[in-house]
Amino acid sequence: MNTRRTVTIKGEPILLDQLLAAEYGPVLARELLPAALDLNPGLAALGPVIPMGTVVALPEKPSPSTFAPRHVVTLFG
Repeated sequence: MNTRRTVTIKGEPILLDQLLAAEYGPVLARELLPAALDLNPGLAALGPVIPMGTVVALPEKPSPSTFAPRHVVTLFG
């Protein structure tokens, strides 16, 4: 059984990264953008704005252990 979630764009057209940010938050949206494009062949050909009525398959949210912590470098301290 396929439990993948899909969203139909209604109301105003939206960018894919805006859609992902609304679903997963802005940080995770950047990580999931390539997976979302892989799940939706032909979506990039529609242009940057997803037209109304388009059905978009959303990637599954990865488990927290999937992301390794990143070392942050600061110039001031």
